[in-house]
Amino acid sequence: MNDLSAEARHRAREIALQRLYQWEVGGHELDDVFEPGRQIDLYPDDPARDRWAETLVRGTAARLSAIDPLIADCSAHWRLERLAILDRLILRLAVYEFLAHPDTPAPVVINEALELARTFSSEDAVKFINGVLDAIRKRLQDEPAAPPRES
Repeated sequence: MNDLSAEARHRAREIALQRLYQWEVGGHELDDVFEPGRQIDLYPDDPARDRWAETLVRGTAARLSAIDPLIADCSAHWRLERLAILDRLILRLAVYEFLAHPDTPAPVVINEALELARTFSSEDAVKFINGVLDAIRKRLQDEPAAPPRES
């Protein structure tokens, strides 16, 4: 991922969000959302970007049991299933990055999530997502680090 430009990483997140939407709303199997022709390609081919998007999708889907409770705990007065689908998916994608890719600075992850919300949701969603992600960031920052594993 480090070899990708900021623009390519942003496009990967857009692609990941669209594929997560197909998976959740369309009821497609996770493998099916990666089939050629499943998406309309708006950008030139970029295998590295597409690998990053797939990493984001598969990682998010695999860690829902850790991601969803964090979102639920930090979204006061909102049950997860009552959130707008795109808002929930944007939150899931960002929380996955917090958990699995701590090398990406939290402000970058939050800003990218807000950009996705501006593009695919509403201004109210931008404020809500910002508040939830900031609360999750603080919670994760305050958690003691796991002890190093012995080899």
